[in-house]
Amino acid sequence: MLKLFCKEKKLKTAEWKDYKIIATGNGEKLESWAGINLIRPDPQVIWKNKNLMDIAKERKVSVNARYFRSESGGGQWEILKKYPEEWTIKYNDLKFLIKPMGFKHTGLFPEQAVNWDRMAKLIKDSKREIKVLNLFAYTGGASIACAKVGASVTHVDASKGMTDRAKENAKINDISNIRFIVDDCKKFIEREIRRGNKYDAIIMDPPSYGRGPNGEMWKIEESLFDFVELSKNVLSEKPLFVLINSYTTGLQAGVIANILALVFGNGGIDSDEIGVKTEEGIVLPCGNSGFKIF
Repeated sequence: MLKLFCKEKKLKTAEWKDYKIIATGNGEKLESWAGINLIRPDPQVIWKNKNLMDIAKERKVSVNARYFRSESGGGQWEILKKYPEEWTIKYNDLKFLIKPMGFKHTGLFPEQAVNWDRMAKLIKDSKREIKVLNLFAYTGGASIACAKVGASVTHVDASKGMTDRAKENAKINDISNIRFIVDDCKKFIEREIRRGNKYDAIIMDPPSYGRGPNGEMWKIEESLFDFVELSKNVLSEKPLFVLINSYTTGLQAGVIANILALVFGNGGIDSDEIGVKTEEGIVLPCGNSGFKIF
């Protein structure tokens, strides 16, 4: 019988200076991104509160923009006070470009900083050259964090636009040790297997739903386990870690832990709910992460 040895922790957080959540309620959050204040929808905020615009007024917080969802799908930003088209935010020695985009995104998931810190420590403590494969890599938060401490990173994402943003993030961090690939992640791994290329660490941040550049379909509940099994074939003989992130509501940390255990074996598995502390004295849940440490 398979025995799973994993420890579950709740709501791991990182300490930010340039980013904070001021208030939450009624399906929204009021955030400050290095002094630019935005109100965005958040599916985890199911509790009630005063209108966040009223809270901002009480707190003397000037709101720059608010994102409204459309009943027909999507949504749009309402500009309330002029702000730069894009600006820089810092986390310790890392820099990232922020730009409000379609579907409420800003180009960064701040809660991931807790994972950036852990990956950076694992790479530094390994005292060897580490090759990292970052899949569904978006604008490159994890790629930047790993490359900053000397890892050689291959960054793969199906979106050319998001990959271009990742290149800009690398540039402002003076990082040149990232190889950027615009491709369907599954097809990329299949080619790497044929080529015999190996990596010491694998990061994956798969969407709930997605479509590759040639129409490839992805649904996380149906695709994730097979994808993780496939990725095992590009791990080196001395792997360092595998990290799986998920923002899918309902896909619990324990599910990620089970997948890691079944594919890579028991031991060295941490599955955590991650979040961001708010000025209200709570922690806003922002998804789940699972680490397999070898």
